[in-house]
Amino acid sequence: MKAFDYAPFYRSTVGFDRLFDMLDHSVGPDWPPYDIEKIGENEYRISMAVAGFNADEIELMQTGTELLVAGQKQATENERQLLHRGIAQRNFKQTFNLANHVRVAGAALENGLLSVKLVREVPEQLKPRRIEIGTAAGAAPSQDNQPQQIEQGAKAA
Repeated sequence: MKAFDYAPFYRSTVGFDRLFDMLDHSVGPDWPPYDIEKIGENEYRISMAVAGFNADEIELMQTGTELLVAGQKQATENERQLLHRGIAQRNFKQTFNLANHVRVAGAALENGLLSVKLVREVPEQLKPRRIEIGTAAGAAPSQDNQPQQIEQGAKAA
């Protein structure tokens, strides 16, 4: 059962359907616990508590705008007899939906915390640019970031 109806937003917005789909399907697994923090204007960090896992038991994979973090615990040869199990060491898969132009810049495992550094890099052609406005009698408008062409053989009046 949906907690919120996004249908009115679908009707009044264009191009945001992916955002509303993500909100609609945002219920996911709650283990392992994680934090998402903004550490700069274009930098983010995901910190996951993965106590008991080694770096070779954790897999990170980015496919387009999706980041998959999976932990596969290797079987131990001599099984211990535990009287109480309070540290969860079960396998996990956690998927994060990333914005466009966000890539994984690095990952580190230290003291049971997996830190994944994310960076947003917008390509130059998608950044805002100033466009010069020409007049009807004047030359065609040009852009600040484009070289201007000079016609050969033009005579000065």
